[in-house]
Amino acid sequence: MTPNFSTSNKSTCCPGCPNFLILESVKKALAELELKPEDIAITTGIGCHGKIFDYLNVNGINCLHGRSIPVATGIHLANPKLKIMDFVGDGDNYSEGMEHFIHAARFNPDITLIVHDNQSFSLTEGQATPVSEEGFKTKAEPIGELNHPFNPIKLALAAETSFIARCNAKDMQHTTEILKQAIKHKGFSFVEIIQDCLIFNKEMNGRDKLMYKIENNKDNMKQALELADEWNYNSKQGKIPIGIIYQKEKPTLAEKVQKIVKK
Repeated sequence: MTPNFSTSNKSTCCPGCPNFLILESVKKALAELELKPEDIAITTGIGCHGKIFDYLNVNGINCLHGRSIPVATGIHLANPKLKIMDFVGDGDNYSEGMEHFIHAARFNPDITLIVHDNQSFSLTEGQATPVSEEGFKTKAEPIGELNHPFNPIKLALAAETSFIARCNAKDMQHTTEILKQAIKHKGFSFVEIIQDCLIFNKEMNGRDKLMYKIENNKDNMKQALELADEWNYNSKQGKIPIGIIYQKEKPTLAEKVQKIVKK
């Protein structure tokens, strides 16, 4: 019998928001992996993405803004058998949560980090995030964003993240498959899901025509860096590769700790 990962909570996301598609892709991935609710734990940050906490019928913790990764890491150390998913946004993960993101890559806890990336702080009326494009005008920056966005894929590669992937929220079948691979990966999995926002930073919507699927890249750093360079997050030009950009097997944090404890 397939577990029911849905709850009775009514969604408060905007009608038509890609978060509905991401939620269904996550539920489909968990069902196809034949996981049970008791096999899973989730953490979430603060933002539109964090609403998923109310709509997934699994145990978890709704965390402070940008602080969900260390909570997920603690859960991993307490019970390494759990499949742990951490849902964050480009706002909280790439700003307040940046230091946790980098160190999670170093520590390699068995966590799947799912970044909902719409290039704006949409829950708090659309301020710019570290991946918003130059010139993006907001109430907080009426003259436009002055800084060039950084490339989180390149940053993850520099930190030697053991699994890096990118998806298109609108392509549910592909997103489901990538999420399944990320959850099965033993180590820190970083999955960035590109999504539109229907209300804020609409200038960056409609990037689908730039996206193309790649073959899974296993342990080829040179190829991964070339893929990461194809899109700089600053415009609707260039190509946006989606799929597994890099994957390498490494000991998890719990395995490293257990090895020391045994000694």
